[in-house]
Amino acid sequence: MPKDPDNALQAGPRHVAIIMDGNGRWAQARGRPRLFGHHAGARRVREVVEACPRLGIKYLTIFAFSTENWKRTQVEVAGLMSLFRRYIVKETNTLKNNGIRVRFIGDRVRLDAKLTELMDTLERETQDNDLVHLTVALNYGGRDEVARATKRLARDVAEGVLRPEDVDEETLPKYLDTRVLPDPDLVIRTSGEARISNFLLWQSAYSEYEFIDTLWPDFTAAELERLCLNYGSRERRFGAVPA
Repeated sequence: MPKDPDNALQAGPRHVAIIMDGNGRWAQARGRPRLFGHHAGARRVREVVEACPRLGIKYLTIFAFSTENWKRTQVEVAGLMSLFRRYIVKETNTLKNNGIRVRFIGDRVRLDAKLTELMDTLERETQDNDLVHLTVALNYGGRDEVARATKRLARDVAEGVLRPEDVDEETLPKYLDTRVLPDPDLVIRTSGEARISNFLLWQSAYSEYEFIDTLWPDFTAAELERLCLNYGSRERRFGAVPA
């Protein structure tokens, strides 16, 4: 007997994280520059965010720019930074008025002052919202995050704030960029690649994964719903056995 989709969605993921991949290939397949694909991908983010309440998704985390993406051409990197600034300016009022709380994770030191100012403003303008928590990973890498968290933890140990014997697997998450967020239930990667690319390494230890062929600019709310339904049909045991 087929599952009731409403019940499956109720059992769906509360926190979805997405590796938004394939923008460049999508553009090149159309004979356009890679930045054309990044602009198309940015428009897709709005549709996905708007679908979250209906699908029962409270937390959405998207991988916008990795610590490794600085290796791309100067033209592409500059274009992406301009896109991020324009997106924030354009979407701030919509996000604020639609109940979306925005956070940014990653190392801001390398980002330009204008962009970080806009990021701070968007976080502040939406801090009272609670319908959907949108987290944008910008200049983010999982290993870099763990390294930065470990430095902060080590500093607290050195200053006597924390005893070495009290450090366990519950301690480090309190120092991560995502310390106020639940771990992702479902991680989606678009574009046919089957790797996690240094994304949420600690947090996704027990996440379910979906690697799909769709390029990010072609990803739709309907496909997100299908993946949420798939998640709702899975048995999550976290290392235990069925009762």
